[in-house]
Amino acid sequence: MCDDLTETENALWLSRRQFSAAGASAAVLATMPGCSMAQQAPGDLPVKGRPVTVTTPDGKVDAWFYTPETGKHPAVIMWPDIAGLREAYKTMASRLASAGYAVLVVNHYYRGAVAPVLDSLVAWRTPEGQAKLKPLIAGITPAGTMSDAKAFAAWLDTQAEVDTARKIGTCGYCMGGPYTVRTAAAVPTRIGAAASFHGAGLVGEGPDSPVNLIAKTKAGFLFAIAQNDDASAPGDKTALAAAAKAAGRPAEVEVYPAQHGWCTIDAPIYDRVQAEKAWSRMLALYAANL
Repeated sequence: MCDDLTETENALWLSRRQFSAAGASAAVLATMPGCSMAQQAPGDLPVKGRPVTVTTPDGKVDAWFYTPETGKHPAVIMWPDIAGLREAYKTMASRLASAGYAVLVVNHYYRGAVAPVLDSLVAWRTPEGQAKLKPLIAGITPAGTMSDAKAFAAWLDTQAEVDTARKIGTCGYCMGGPYTVRTAAAVPTRIGAAASFHGAGLVGEGPDSPVNLIAKTKAGFLFAIAQNDDASAPGDKTALAAAAKAAGRPAEVEVYPAQHGWCTIDAPIYDRVQAEKAWSRMLALYAANL
Protein backbone atom coordinates (compact mmCIF):
# COMPACT_ATOMS: atom_id res chain seq x y z
CA MET A 1 0.00 0.00 0.00
CA CYS A 2 1.05 3.63 -0.40
CA ASP A 3 1.83 4.00 3.30
CA ASP A 4 3.06 0.48 4.03
CA LEU A 5 5.91 -0.47 1.70
CA THR A 6 8.30 -3.32 2.40
CA GLU A 7 11.93 -2.49 3.16
CA THR A 8 12.92 -3.67 -0.33
CA GLU A 9 10.29 -1.49 -1.99
CA ASN A 10 11.24 1.47 0.18
CA ALA A 11 14.88 1.08 -0.83
CA LEU A 12 13.86 1.03 -4.49
CA TRP A 13 11.97 4.30 -4.12
CA LEU A 14 14.62 6.13 -2.16
CA SER A 15 17.53 4.93 -4.34
CA ARG A 16 16.18 6.74 -7.39
CA ARG A 17 17.72 10.07 -6.48
CA GLN A 18 17.91 11.43 -10.00
CA PHE A 19 14.16 11.06 -10.35
CA SER A 20 13.64 12.79 -7.03
CA ALA A 21 15.95 15.60 -8.05
CA ALA A 22 14.00 16.05 -11.26
CA GLY A 23 10.75 16.25 -9.29
CA ALA A 24 7.46 16.70 -11.10
CA SER A 25 8.18 19.82 -13.07
CA ALA A 26 6.30 20.43 -16.27
CA ALA A 27 9.55 20.04 -18.19
CA VAL A 28 10.07 16.53 -16.84
CA LEU A 29 6.46 15.51 -17.36
CA ALA A 30 6.58 16.73 -20.94
CA THR A 31 9.15 14.04 -21.74
CA MET A 32 6.86 11.22 -20.60
CA PRO A 33 5.25 9.47 -23.59
CA GLY A 34 1.50 9.77 -23.74
CA CYS A 35 1.26 12.19 -20.83
CA SER A 36 1.84 15.73 -22.01
CA MET A 37 -0.28 17.98 -24.14
CA ALA A 38 2.61 18.29 -26.56
CA GLN A 39 2.59 14.51 -27.11
CA GLN A 40 -1.13 14.00 -27.74
CA ALA A 41 -2.09 11.63 -30.49
CA PRO A 42 -3.65 13.15 -33.61
CA GLY A 43 -7.33 13.91 -33.07
CA ASP A 44 -7.12 14.66 -29.35
CA LEU A 45 -9.11 17.71 -28.35
CA PRO A 46 -7.40 21.00 -27.47
CA VAL A 47 -7.76 21.71 -23.76
CA LYS A 48 -8.14 24.70 -21.49
CA GLY A 49 -7.58 24.69 -17.72
CA ARG A 50 -8.00 27.01 -14.80
CA PRO A 51 -7.62 27.01 -11.02
CA VAL A 52 -10.96 26.92 -9.22
CA THR A 53 -12.33 26.94 -5.68
CA VAL A 54 -15.13 24.64 -4.55
CA THR A 55 -16.93 25.29 -1.26
CA THR A 56 -17.74 22.30 0.96
CA PRO A 57 -19.25 22.15 4.46
CA ASP A 58 -15.66 21.95 5.78
CA GLY A 59 -14.12 24.82 3.86
CA LYS A 60 -12.83 25.84 0.46
CA VAL A 61 -11.12 23.33 -1.82
CA ASP A 62 -8.42 24.50 -4.20
CA ALA A 63 -8.64 22.49 -7.41
CA TRP A 64 -7.99 22.62 -11.16
CA PHE A 65 -10.62 22.27 -13.85
CA TYR A 66 -9.63 21.04 -17.32
CA THR A 67 -12.01 20.79 -20.25
CA PRO A 68 -11.95 20.67 -24.03
CA GLU A 69 -11.86 24.21 -25.40
CA THR A 70 -15.39 24.01 -26.83
CA GLY A 71 -18.63 22.18 -26.15
CA LYS A 72 -20.22 20.39 -23.20
CA HIS A 73 -18.79 17.14 -21.88
CA PRO A 74 -19.37 14.52 -19.19
CA ALA A 75 -17.58 15.43 -15.99
CA VAL A 76 -14.98 13.47 -14.01
CA ILE A 77 -13.79 13.95 -10.42
CA MET A 78 -10.11 12.98 -10.10
CA TRP A 79 -8.70 12.09 -6.66
CA PRO A 80 -4.87 12.21 -6.47
CA ASP A 81 -2.65 9.78 -4.61
CA ILE A 82 -1.13 10.19 -1.16
CA ALA A 83 1.22 13.00 -2.25
CA GLY A 84 -1.73 15.15 -3.26
CA LEU A 85 -2.56 17.59 -6.05
CA ARG A 86 0.58 18.61 -7.95
CA GLU A 87 1.89 19.02 -11.51
CA ALA A 88 1.70 15.29 -12.26
CA TYR A 89 -2.03 15.20 -11.59
CA LYS A 90 -2.68 18.43 -13.44
CA THR A 91 -1.01 16.81 -16.45
CA MET A 92 -3.07 13.64 -16.04
CA ALA A 93 -6.28 15.66 -15.72
CA SER A 94 -5.40 17.66 -18.82
CA ARG A 95 -4.82 14.49 -20.77
CA LEU A 96 -8.19 13.08 -19.69
CA ALA A 97 -9.86 16.33 -20.73
CA SER A 98 -8.30 15.93 -24.17
CA ALA A 99 -10.27 12.68 -24.47
CA GLY A 100 -13.52 14.60 -24.12
CA TYR A 101 -14.15 15.04 -20.39
CA ALA A 102 -14.56 17.99 -18.03
CA VAL A 103 -12.12 17.05 -15.26
CA LEU A 104 -12.02 18.44 -11.74
CA VAL A 105 -8.79 17.38 -9.99
CA VAL A 106 -8.97 18.22 -6.31
CA ASN A 107 -6.78 18.91 -3.28
CA HIS A 108 -8.11 16.37 -0.80
CA TYR A 109 -5.86 17.92 1.89
CA TYR A 110 -7.64 21.28 1.72
CA ARG A 111 -8.69 21.10 5.37
CA GLY A 112 -5.09 21.66 6.40
CA ALA A 113 -3.08 22.92 3.43
CA VAL A 114 -3.19 24.46 -0.02
CA ALA A 115 -1.73 22.36 -2.85
CA PRO A 116 0.91 21.42 -3.63
CA VAL A 117 1.96 20.02 -0.28
CA LEU A 118 4.64 17.90 -1.98
CA ASP A 119 6.03 18.30 -5.49
CA SER A 120 6.30 14.59 -6.31
CA LEU A 121 5.28 11.16 -5.08
CA VAL A 122 8.82 10.20 -4.14
CA ALA A 123 8.85 13.04 -1.60
CA TRP A 124 6.31 11.07 0.46
CA ARG A 125 9.01 8.51 1.25
CA THR A 126 11.21 11.11 2.97
CA PRO A 127 10.97 12.00 6.67
CA GLU A 128 10.09 15.58 5.72
CA GLY A 129 7.33 14.44 3.40
CA GLN A 130 5.79 12.14 5.96
CA ALA A 131 5.93 14.85 8.60
CA LYS A 132 3.94 17.14 6.31
CA LEU A 133 1.36 14.60 5.20
CA LYS A 134 0.55 12.46 8.21
CA PRO A 135 -1.39 15.19 10.07
CA LEU A 136 -3.27 16.00 6.86
CA ILE A 137 -4.11 12.34 6.23
CA ALA A 138 -5.45 12.07 9.77
CA GLY A 139 -7.91 14.87 8.99
CA ILE A 140 -9.64 12.90 6.22
CA THR A 141 -12.60 10.72 7.18
CA PRO A 142 -14.97 8.57 5.12
CA ALA A 143 -17.85 10.89 5.99
CA GLY A 144 -15.79 13.92 5.02
CA THR A 145 -14.86 12.42 1.68
CA MET A 146 -18.49 11.67 0.88
CA SER A 147 -19.49 15.20 1.87
CA ASP A 148 -16.77 16.55 -0.41
CA ALA A 149 -17.96 14.36 -3.26
CA LYS A 150 -21.46 15.79 -3.01
CA ALA A 151 -20.04 19.31 -3.19
CA PHE A 152 -17.83 18.47 -6.17
CA ALA A 153 -20.71 16.92 -8.13
CA ALA A 154 -22.96 19.89 -7.37
CA TRP A 155 -20.23 22.34 -8.46
CA LEU A 156 -19.63 20.47 -11.69
CA ASP A 157 -23.32 20.60 -12.53
CA THR A 158 -23.17 24.41 -12.50
CA GLN A 159 -20.33 24.65 -15.03
CA ALA A 160 -21.02 25.64 -18.61
CA GLU A 161 -18.56 23.04 -19.92
CA VAL A 162 -20.38 20.12 -18.27
CA ASP A 163 -23.08 18.12 -20.02
CA THR A 164 -25.50 17.57 -17.14
CA ALA A 165 -27.54 15.13 -19.21
CA ARG A 166 -24.62 12.70 -18.88
CA LYS A 167 -23.47 10.90 -15.73
CA ILE A 168 -20.32 11.96 -13.85
CA GLY A 169 -17.27 9.70 -13.61
CA THR A 170 -14.58 9.52 -10.97
CA CYS A 171 -11.06 8.13 -10.77
CA GLY A 172 -8.64 7.80 -7.88
CA TYR A 173 -5.10 6.65 -7.26
CA CYS A 174 -3.56 5.02 -4.17
CA MET A 175 -5.43 6.51 -1.19
CA GLY A 176 -7.73 8.14 -3.74
CA GLY A 177 -8.89 4.72 -4.93
CA PRO A 178 -11.44 4.15 -2.15
CA TYR A 179 -12.64 7.73 -2.55
CA THR A 180 -14.07 6.77 -5.94
CA VAL A 181 -16.40 4.21 -4.36
CA ARG A 182 -17.38 6.68 -1.65
CA THR A 183 -18.07 9.26 -4.35
CA ALA A 184 -20.33 6.83 -6.19
CA ALA A 185 -22.16 6.02 -2.95
CA ALA A 186 -22.48 9.67 -1.93
CA VAL A 187 -24.12 10.78 -5.20
CA PRO A 188 -25.59 7.60 -6.70
CA THR A 189 -27.94 9.43 -9.04
CA ARG A 190 -25.06 11.33 -10.68
CA ILE A 191 -22.01 9.06 -10.56
CA GLY A 192 -22.04 6.54 -13.38
CA ALA A 193 -18.50 5.17 -13.32
CA ALA A 194 -15.66 4.82 -10.81
CA ALA A 195 -12.09 3.76 -11.56
CA SER A 196 -9.63 2.84 -8.78
CA PHE A 197 -5.93 2.48 -9.62
CA HIS A 198 -3.72 0.68 -7.08
CA GLY A 199 -6.30 1.74 -4.50
CA ALA A 200 -5.52 1.30 -0.80
CA GLY A 201 -8.02 0.21 1.85
CA LEU A 202 -10.81 -0.89 -0.48
CA VAL A 203 -11.82 -3.91 1.62
CA GLY A 204 -12.68 -3.86 5.31
CA GLU A 205 -15.31 -4.95 7.79
CA GLY A 206 -17.03 -1.66 8.62
CA PRO A 207 -20.20 -0.39 6.96
CA ASP A 208 -18.25 2.54 5.48
CA SER A 209 -15.63 0.28 3.90
CA PRO A 210 -15.71 0.79 0.12
CA VAL A 211 -16.44 -2.88 -0.54
CA ASN A 212 -19.58 -2.54 1.56
CA LEU A 213 -20.67 0.67 -0.16
CA ILE A 214 -20.84 -0.78 -3.68
CA ALA A 215 -24.44 -1.85 -3.07
CA LYS A 216 -25.37 1.81 -2.48
CA THR A 217 -24.12 2.90 -5.90
CA LYS A 218 -25.47 2.92 -9.44
CA ALA A 219 -22.06 2.93 -11.10
CA GLY A 220 -19.85 0.69 -13.16
CA PHE A 221 -16.43 -0.02 -11.67
CA LEU A 222 -12.82 -0.61 -12.62
CA PHE A 223 -10.50 -1.94 -9.92
CA ALA A 224 -6.94 -2.04 -11.25
CA ILE A 225 -4.85 -3.75 -8.55
CA ALA A 226 -1.05 -3.78 -8.22
CA GLN A 227 0.57 -7.20 -8.00
CA ASN A 228 2.34 -6.41 -4.72
CA ASP A 229 -0.94 -5.17 -3.20
CA ASP A 230 -2.56 -8.40 -4.33
CA ALA A 231 0.24 -10.41 -2.76
CA SER A 232 -0.37 -8.60 0.55
CA ALA A 233 -4.16 -9.02 0.44
CA PRO A 234 -5.03 -11.74 -2.10
CA GLY A 235 -8.64 -11.93 -0.96
CA ASP A 236 -9.44 -8.31 -1.84
CA LYS A 237 -9.98 -8.91 -5.56
CA THR A 238 -12.43 -11.72 -4.81
CA ALA A 239 -14.28 -9.62 -2.23
CA LEU A 240 -14.63 -6.68 -4.63
CA ALA A 241 -15.87 -8.86 -7.47
CA ALA A 242 -18.34 -10.62 -5.18
CA ALA A 243 -19.68 -7.35 -3.77
CA ALA A 244 -20.21 -5.93 -7.24
CA LYS A 245 -21.94 -9.10 -8.41
CA ALA A 246 -24.21 -9.14 -5.36
CA ALA A 247 -25.11 -5.50 -6.00
CA GLY A 248 -25.73 -6.08 -9.69
CA ARG A 249 -23.03 -3.56 -10.60
CA PRO A 250 -20.69 -4.13 -13.56
CA ALA A 251 -17.09 -4.34 -12.39
CA GLU A 252 -13.77 -5.11 -14.01
CA VAL A 253 -11.36 -6.39 -11.36
CA GLU A 254 -7.83 -7.15 -12.53
CA VAL A 255 -4.40 -7.59 -11.00
CA TYR A 256 -1.81 -5.87 -13.18
CA PRO A 257 1.80 -7.09 -13.50
CA ALA A 258 3.04 -3.82 -11.99
CA GLN A 259 3.88 -2.38 -8.59
CA HIS A 260 1.82 -0.11 -6.36
CA GLY A 261 1.87 3.40 -7.82
CA TRP A 262 2.46 2.29 -11.43
CA CYS A 263 -0.18 4.61 -12.95
CA THR A 264 1.07 7.89 -11.48
CA ILE A 265 3.39 9.56 -13.97
CA ASP A 266 5.84 11.04 -11.44
CA ALA A 267 6.22 7.79 -9.47
CA PRO A 268 9.60 6.04 -9.55
CA ILE A 269 7.66 2.83 -10.13
CA TYR A 270 5.67 4.27 -13.09
CA ASP A 271 5.12 1.54 -15.71
CA ARG A 272 4.18 3.11 -19.02
CA VAL A 273 2.90 -0.07 -20.70
CA GLN A 274 0.66 -1.11 -17.83
CA ALA A 275 -0.39 2.48 -17.12
CA GLU A 276 -1.53 2.88 -20.72
CA LYS A 277 -3.51 -0.34 -20.46
CA ALA A 278 -5.21 0.87 -17.27
CA TRP A 279 -5.88 4.27 -18.88
CA SER A 280 -7.55 2.61 -21.88
CA ARG A 281 -9.74 0.51 -19.58
CA MET A 282 -10.83 3.68 -17.77
CA LEU A 283 -11.81 5.30 -21.07
CA ALA A 284 -13.79 2.17 -21.98
CA LEU A 285 -15.55 2.29 -18.59
CA TYR A 286 -16.49 5.92 -19.10
CA ALA A 287 -17.66 5.34 -22.68
CA ALA A 288 -19.99 2.59 -21.48
CA ASN A 289 -21.37 4.30 -18.37
CA LEU A 290 -21.34 8.10 -18.76
